[in-house]
Amino acid sequence: MSTIRELLVELTGTVEYADRIGDDADLAASGIDSGDLVRLVLLVEQRLGVEITAEDMEELRTIGDYERFVAGRTATRTSGGV
Repeated sequence: MSTIRELLVELTGTVEYADRIGDDADLAASGIDSGDLVRLVLLVEQRLGVEITAEDMEELRTIGDYERFVAGRTATRTSGGV
C-alpha cells in the first residue's frame, strides 16, 4: 500500500476506501470531504516532509497526483535542489 493510501486509511478509518479508489480517481468526487482533504495535505507535509502551497493543492486531485508530487519534491530535496 502506498504512503498516500496509508494516510487515507488513517483519515477515513477504513482500509476499504483506500483499496477501492483508483490512483487516478478524483478524491473529492469519491467521497472525501474538504476537511479530510485539508487534513491529508497536513499529514503529507508532516509525515513526508514536503511543503504543499495553496497553488499546489489546486493540482492535487488524485492519489497519483499526490504520489508524483511527493516523489518530485523528495527527488529535488535529495539532489540538492531548492
